[in-house]
Amino acid sequence: MAELAGSKTEKNLKEAFAGESQANRTYLAFAKKADQEGHPQVAKLFRAAAAAETVHAHAHLRALKGIGTTADNLREAVSGETHEFMEMYPQMITEAEEEGLTEALRSFKFANTVEKVHANLYQKALDNLGKNAAVDYYVCQVCGHTLEAEPTGPCEVCGAGKNAFEKID
Repeated sequence: MAELAGSKTEKNLKEAFAGESQANRTYLAFAKKADQEGHPQVAKLFRAAAAAETVHAHAHLRALKGIGTTADNLREAVSGETHEFMEMYPQMITEAEEEGLTEALRSFKFANTVEKVHANLYQKALDNLGKNAAVDYYVCQVCGHTLEAEPTGPCEVCGAGKNAFEKID
C-alpha cells in the first residue's frame, strides 16, 4: 500500500481541505449579506453550497487521517489555538501596525485574544473529558469571544453589548 505521508497527494489533500474550508466560510458570509439585502433565495443557494463544501472538506480531512479520538482532537485544538495566539497572530499584528491597516489590525487583535480563550476552553474540556458537565457557550458576533455562561455585561474583548452574544447549540 502506498504511503500518504510526504506524498503529492497529502499536499493536495491539505490544499483542498484549506480551499473547501475557506469556501464554506466565504459562502456563509455571502449568505448573510444576501439575507440582509433581501435576497433569501440567493442566501439559501450560498448556504447549500457552503454545506456541500463542508462535505468535501470533511472527506479530505478523513483521507488525511486528521480526525482522532476526542482526546486527540482536543489536544490538537489546544496546540493549534496556542500556535495562533503565541506565534501566528503576533506577527500579523506587528505587520498590520507597520502598514497602518487598522481594520486588519483590529481583526487580528480580537482573534489573538480569543484564540487564547479557546485554547483554555479546549484544555478545560480535555481535563474534564468524560464527566459530561453541561455547559452553555455564547459567542460574541463582533469579535468571537467565547463564554461558558450567558453574558452578564458587555464583551470583555471588544466592548459590544451582551446582546451581541449568540448561544451556541
